[in-house]
Amino acid sequence: MNRKNVISAGIFLLLAVLTFSAVFKGNDMTAVYRAMKRLDSIYLCAAAATAVFFVSAEGIMICYLLRCLRYKTSMAACVKYSFVGFFFSGITPSATGGQPMQLYYMQKEGHKVSDSTVVLMTVAVIYKFVLVVMGAGILLFYHEPLAGYLGNYLYLYYLGLFLNTALVVILLFIMISPRCFKGIVTGGEKILKKLHLLKSSKERTEKLIEMADQYHEAVLFFLKNKSKIAVVVAFTVVQRCSVFFLTWLIYRGFGLEGTSAFTVMSLQAAIYIAVDMLPLPGAQGITEMMYKTAFAMVFPGTFLPASMCVTRGLNFYMVLMLSALVAVWCHLRAGKSGRVAANLS
Repeated sequence: MNRKNVISAGIFLLLAVLTFSAVFKGNDMTAVYRAMKRLDSIYLCAAAATAVFFVSAEGIMICYLLRCLRYKTSMAACVKYSFVGFFFSGITPSATGGQPMQLYYMQKEGHKVSDSTVVLMTVAVIYKFVLVVMGAGILLFYHEPLAGYLGNYLYLYYLGLFLNTALVVILLFIMISPRCFKGIVTGGEKILKKLHLLKSSKERTEKLIEMADQYHEAVLFFLKNKSKIAVVVAFTVVQRCSVFFLTWLIYRGFGLEGTSAFTVMSLQAAIYIAVDMLPLPGAQGITEMMYKTAFAMVFPGTFLPASMCVTRGLNFYMVLMLSALVAVWCHLRAGKSGRVAANLS
């Protein structure tokens, strides 16, 4: 873990402390704890499994796309990449640290940087695309109830939907435009050389151009095999809905009735869309505050903070801790492999 990631982790922990102190201020924590004890253990286990599935599903899609490019890779290895990505996305602003670390470990294990980049960008674009389509659907067909539930946070939903849409357009343009991608790669190298962070190297420049060409070939492969993209889109819909369904499981686990699964899942989707692009590690603080507003009419009394503790605890903090263990294991394994290679040379 480099210095930047250490700083991000420190900011993340500070935000976590401030978030918990602000969210639980004024709540009777004894009553909240009693409410949490009423949660049915079967529903709790199902929700925990759903949270793990949500992260693992990305690894399944990475594995599928790599195999489409004729890589012999295991499902376990790709699920490992997804947990690494979740950890570094969770501790960095706007989730910017996840893909670079996934790319790093994929390259360490023999995957071409060009192919890995295409696979990760494909997963990211489809992930955002599905989120945007869901968000637009909620806005079109559920606008009035949504405005009632979100209140003053409705503007954040508009902002999140706009930012996610803009990102999808930008990523799609970069993916399908070989000149644009090649310009970004070579332009980035020139900037780093001007900043004296890289030395001039004709060989490296040629390798970067070759990588850009290989990247475009992989993009063309997927464009010609639209059925494979359709599979990933369908599976991404299932993945996205799973984390929204988790909140419904918690709702039913408390023995509550009266609000439909569609309403609970739509509200959770709205929160995700609103905070997804905000420059806060793990979108901490704002996620919890929005949850308390959006679900105030869904979870009565102490069930509201109790459900927030369980839902956020499972779909973020629990998975983040699992991801941290996977990231540490990958880091130690990579260090060990490097030492072995050095001894053999």
